[in-house]
Amino acid sequence: MRQGRITPAQEQAIQQHWHRYGIDYQPQILDLSQVYGRSAPKILEIGTGTGENIITLANRHSDNDYLALEVHRPGVGKLIRQTVALNLTNLRVICHDAVEVLTQQISDKTLEQILIFFPDPWPKKRHHKRRLLQPEFVTLLCRKLQDHGRLFLATDWRDLAEHMLMVCDKTPGLINLAGHGNYSPRPKWRPLTRFEQRGRLLQHQVWDLAYAVNG
Repeated sequence: MRQGRITPAQEQAIQQHWHRYGIDYQPQILDLSQVYGRSAPKILEIGTGTGENIITLANRHSDNDYLALEVHRPGVGKLIRQTVALNLTNLRVICHDAVEVLTQQISDKTLEQILIFFPDPWPKKRHHKRRLLQPEFVTLLCRKLQDHGRLFLATDWRDLAEHMLMVCDKTPGLINLAGHGNYSPRPKWRPLTRFEQRGRLLQHQVWDLAYAVNG
């Protein structure tokens, strides 16, 4: 868990609205249809940061249900504040380690999409083993996606992009939608966040990847 410096407003949002928007980590499978009160496509974002991307998507696509995974408590507080302000009913958040949540709380073949945008690049070579997109983790993601479900990734670090492309292209059951060894065009539906806008001003390139589960 990463606590960081949390503002009083962010802490207040968590305390007052966690019962509505938060899901506690427990080592037992969630009934997501019961959580959201309906049957709808379920989309998971891992590493939501302050929630800018997933909140935009949830606001635009009320027919989908969105689940945010974020270990940084200030980010969770900001996400909940914005969710309350927009009165979104199709967004929930879990503040816990992604591997444990996926392993213990999410049933296999449950998710229609998994989104991982701009994960920590861990640029130093000695830290590469800490990168999220390792072979075992990608295999776990595949198990949680429905047949023909989608995995979408993006990064502004070339070295990380090459790593993700190599790992995902080698994962059995994953099909690169742009063709083996290729990056994908930027999805039109992916919101242009302030983080990415700043990167564009600095002429940072962004690499997108898109995969389907071969079910």
